[in-house]
Amino acid sequence: MSHYLKRSLLQIIPSLLILSTIVFTLVFIAGDPVSLMLPETATPEDRRILAASLGLDQPFYMQYFQYITSMLQGDFGTSYVYNQPAIELVLDRLGATLILALSSMLVAILISVPLGIIAALKRNTIIDFLVSTISIIGKAMPNFWIGIMLILFLAVTFRIFPVSGSGSVAHIVLPAFTLGVALAAEMTRLIRASILEVIEYDYVQTARSKGQIEWIVISRHVFLNALIPVVTIIGLQFPQLIGGTIVVETVFSWPGIGRLLLGAMDARDMAVVQAIVFVIAIITIFTNLITDLIYRLLDPRIKYD
Repeated sequence: MSHYLKRSLLQIIPSLLILSTIVFTLVFIAGDPVSLMLPETATPEDRRILAASLGLDQPFYMQYFQYITSMLQGDFGTSYVYNQPAIELVLDRLGATLILALSSMLVAILISVPLGIIAALKRNTIIDFLVSTISIIGKAMPNFWIGIMLILFLAVTFRIFPVSGSGSVAHIVLPAFTLGVALAAEMTRLIRASILEVIEYDYVQTARSKGQIEWIVISRHVFLNALIPVVTIIGLQFPQLIGGTIVVETVFSWPGIGRLLLGAMDARDMAVVQAIVFVIAIITIFTNLITDLIYRLLDPRIKYD
């Protein structure tokens, strides 16, 4: 395990380097931000002076070298829209996005685990059919539509929750449920399939033949051994929740990095875009590493060395 951890940590460096190169190249060819920073009445001389002050008049390799050097020092540049360091701006918004992503994951787990278990235990019955139908519908509904419907009924009509914003637990309920529905639909079907596979194993039949109570058999022998595929989908989906909150944060005016990224892309505030992509990449890499470690805890037979 120690060799695996060392190897995984060493792989972070080239992964981030390749990602940074791709992001910088795309930003370089995306367009000139100077035209957005200056008014239409600016003269060519004004544009030249501003480009020189930002280092945008240098060739690609010089800009790239400066970018990598600054990035290694934790400096992603200054946002010209907000006039503050880009990484500080991203880290200030990251907490709100992490709260939203974790809350959405909790909603998905609370919905999918009982539904998946019930559907598996009631296989080929009307209950199984209803759960499968609900899962398909939940996966098919777009997030923005779910969010709008929740706002319409629970915030505007019945006034149970706030329409938008942040600041209290009530503000996070609607956006968390909006993001969690689609993930719950996918996890429900996966949990059902995993339990149906594990429940046929010999050790489960042996536990039942010994007269153990059914719920003990399901919780101790079936569910725990069916968790590895569930951990996989959670590990894969959590970084996507971090990067895929743009629509939900926009609908609910949630102050996270999703809205920040949307505004930065619209204004071509590339320092902020690069910082957000870098932070999401770090989260993705460490989430995958933690997922692999959880595999080892769930099944000691799994070896990485």
